[in-house]
Amino acid sequence: MTMELIDDPNPGLNLPQFSVSEISGAIKRVVEGEFANIRVKGEIGRVSFPRSGHVYLDLKDERSVLAAVIWKGVAAHLQMPPEEGLEIIATGRITTFGGQSKYQLIIDDMKPAGVGALMAMLEKRKTMLAAEGLFEQNRKKPIPFLPDVIGVVTSPSGAVIRDILHRLRDRFPRKVLLWPVAVQGEKCASEVSRAIDGFNALDGGERFPRPDVLIVARGGGSLEDLWGFNEESVVRSAASSDIPLISAVGHETDTTLIDFVSDLRAPTPTAAAELAVPVRHELSASLSEHRARMSRALSTTLEWRWQRLQDLGRALPKPDGLFTYDRQKLDHLAESLPKSLYIRIQLSKMRLYNATVLLRPSTACSKYKWAKADFAQLWPQFNKALERFINLRDAEFTNLSTRLVPNLVVRKMRHSQESYIHQQKALSRLVELQMSQRFEQLSALDRLREMLGYKETLDRGYAVVRSRGKVIKSVTSAKSAATLEVEFRDGRFEIKSQKNVFTQSKDSGSDQGSLF
Repeated sequence: MTMELIDDPNPGLNLPQFSVSEISGAIKRVVEGEFANIRVKGEIGRVSFPRSGHVYLDLKDERSVLAAVIWKGVAAHLQMPPEEGLEIIATGRITTFGGQSKYQLIIDDMKPAGVGALMAMLEKRKTMLAAEGLFEQNRKKPIPFLPDVIGVVTSPSGAVIRDILHRLRDRFPRKVLLWPVAVQGEKCASEVSRAIDGFNALDGGERFPRPDVLIVARGGGSLEDLWGFNEESVVRSAASSDIPLISAVGHETDTTLIDFVSDLRAPTPTAAAELAVPVRHELSASLSEHRARMSRALSTTLEWRWQRLQDLGRALPKPDGLFTYDRQKLDHLAESLPKSLYIRIQLSKMRLYNATVLLRPSTACSKYKWAKADFAQLWPQFNKALERFINLRDAEFTNLSTRLVPNLVVRKMRHSQESYIHQQKALSRLVELQMSQRFEQLSALDRLREMLGYKETLDRGYAVVRSRGKVIKSVTSAKSAATLEVEFRDGRFEIKSQKNVFTQSKDSGSDQGSLF
């Protein structure tokens, strides 16, 4: 009995018993108490951005993976968005998720793990944007030679804007529009991108004219300070800008992604102002030099042309010598003309004599006798031919008369009569149609004549002014005329001039009055 009181035949029955929720809560308290504020270094793996605004990602090294989450409020204030493959140092706390027996890191802050990580991310982003063609040279727009308005995107309180304004004032004063932005920090990228898009959206009003060129400028700094100009949003806004853009971010040795996509890169903000406008004094001196060269060239050209004209004038023959050959030819023709006329008259007389010989009575009688003899010889042959022709026609008539049937002739006559009546009616309709069309055209022309006719124009209140039978069309011609004749619808009257003042003539029956 004693052994039964001391020894437990079922070992383990005296251990405490917990529920699942109690175990999960105890683990949660232990984990959150031990890892309430920690820093974790690792490489970002999978990253997801759901519509809720939270960011879910994995931190990993060569052996393990740690789930992490960035709440919406924290993600909106991060200096750089998380990207897969970036090595970071995350600050936050470890918590557990009892519903799935998991633990995760709640990230409150995140920074790159050194310059090497930033450079790796920069090269990755640069390669991606270059593959899209944003850095191609053929996309770059030319910078205007002398812009009227210059838009500057920079901090209003830094030395950059003062250097730009001072340099523009020294070289060529221009109107400057400043869009103040933060040039570093978490707001830098969004404000610079919004400034570039805002300048492009201006409609060119008088108060805020649209700039002809943009300058995005910032002084020197570390890679982290200049990181806002490496953001994808800034690069894409600069690439889509319709206004030519000059980038002047950092010193000459500093390079950001906006430098690759801008239309022109300046090593410093001061150099950007120098690239935006020329030197006014140099332009004035160059203009004076070109004006002097143009005057000298014009003078030299005129002298050369005058000398050339004189040389050509000396090479031309004298006016009297131009007609010497023609005069000699005329004299020669004048001498040979009487001889040619005499020969022509003699030839005409000879042809006339030959013609009169043929017209003699004896010649005509001889020709009549020859013709009578030929006729007497040919008459018997003509009678025989005429008889054969009559017999042939008689046989043809007899043949046709045997084939002539009265009924057929009557039927053809009726058919021809019906066809004639039908054609007559069609012709009558056609004539009536054409007469109607011609009448309509004539009426239209008559209405046009009534509208544009000379007399009809006078009926509408117009008048015709003439001087010595010619129509006067201008005030100058009217002032220089001695008399003017004015024709109205119901008659004409004459106006005489007295020192460019026209008065009605006495024979018009009206009193004198000034008309001009």
